[in-house]
Amino acid sequence: MTDDTRDDDAYGRPEFYPVGEWGEEDDAPRRPQQPGAAHPPPPLPGGEPTQTYFPPPPPPNAYGMGQGWAPPPSGMPELPRRERRAGPRTSTLAALGLVVALVAGGAASCGTYLLTRPTAGIDPGYAIPTPAAAPTGRAPESVAGVAARVLPSVVSLEVQGSGQSGTGSGFLIRGGYIVTNNHVVAAAARSGGGIRIRFANRQSTTAQIVGRDPNSDIAVVKPDETFGSPEVALGNSDSMVVGDPVIAIGSPLGLTGTVTTGIVSSLNRPVEAGGESGRDSALINAIQTDAAINPGNSGGPLVNGRGEVIGVNSAIATIGAGQQLGGQQSGSIGLGFAIPVNQVRRIAEELISTGSARTSRIGITIDQNYQGEGVRIADAPDRGVPPITPQGPADKAGLRAGDVILEVDGQPISDSRELIVTIRSKTPGDRVPFKYSRAGAERTVDVVIGAAPAPSAQPS
Repeated sequence: MTDDTRDDDAYGRPEFYPVGEWGEEDDAPRRPQQPGAAHPPPPLPGGEPTQTYFPPPPPPNAYGMGQGWAPPPSGMPELPRRERRAGPRTSTLAALGLVVALVAGGAASCGTYLLTRPTAGIDPGYAIPTPAAAPTGRAPESVAGVAARVLPSVVSLEVQGSGQSGTGSGFLIRGGYIVTNNHVVAAAARSGGGIRIRFANRQSTTAQIVGRDPNSDIAVVKPDETFGSPEVALGNSDSMVVGDPVIAIGSPLGLTGTVTTGIVSSLNRPVEAGGESGRDSALINAIQTDAAINPGNSGGPLVNGRGEVIGVNSAIATIGAGQQLGGQQSGSIGLGFAIPVNQVRRIAEELISTGSARTSRIGITIDQNYQGEGVRIADAPDRGVPPITPQGPADKAGLRAGDVILEVDGQPISDSRELIVTIRSKTPGDRVPFKYSRAGAERTVDVVIGAAPAPSAQPS
């Protein structure tokens, strides 16, 4: 049967029988062919039989499935047909059509976007909203408020010497003088070089050294013009405690007007500051801070929360590079040191009034081989220098060779550096209590601080 004559249902398919059971000429039935029986082959012309028999063709109206098949005889009962199943409902077809329409619409929209979207992420209509203008005024006690008041008083120094050059910072005090570090201007002092001062208002002028003190690492210079820049207020470094907020201002690496913040990390920290390789080095009784201080910050102010100078930034500690702050150090690691302003005030006054500064002392020789608690006064002369300077401050106070100094002004002393910086932080003429040990017994005595001979540094 071909596909054109096949019915959808097997029960409606016409039944076919072998053609050999019905006559080709009429409807009269014939005796059924026995299985395996063959029709005798018709003879060929001449009387010779054929070897192969081909059955006669089906009647003209037969629709057979193949050779030897024909439709059933008339009068046969028709087999019952199975009822067809009902088709889908109209509502189902409507829902299916809606789904197809939605999918087709979405696909069309996606295709339109893909065909019309900008290339390479460019959107001609893109814009970021601009916020409304906000006020820039800040509270006077805020970091921004303090910086706004102090910055106009901070300057940058450019120093030229014989084959040397460098930069540093400073700040303006009463009388148009500028305070900075000695190691900032030392190159110009030694070789007769020049100093140029750059103010916060971008004006610049030359300056001359008024005086410098290598022992305290403080110097004072006088610019030819101040361009109306205000002087900064000096505070009281003795009132600072660990944890107080501080602000460092200066020109690290030549970046003028840089402001960093931190706290007071420690007080009375003995630190060596000054020139390279120990030249013009100084022992200072420093304020330690974690405010970022870098080369170029030297000489700049460390101020408190009221905008008052409480120290002069002078040194930093670096990994593997010591604590000197000069031109060869790496950057800040959060260990910066400033000279207390109470010491700076006295040094600056003496440099301006006399051109030199006194170094505080008590007139003793320290036993460098002593390993015990405190600092021991030598018990024998060292290279011709006696343990106690005759008629010196220590001698007048009753200290003797071999005495062990335990405290100075209530501050414990653990090594010779601490003793030196603590004495240097005092003003000549101050009466300071000393606790010491003699023959195992502790005693206390007041010592009037003296002064060493003036150093060789003189005003230019």
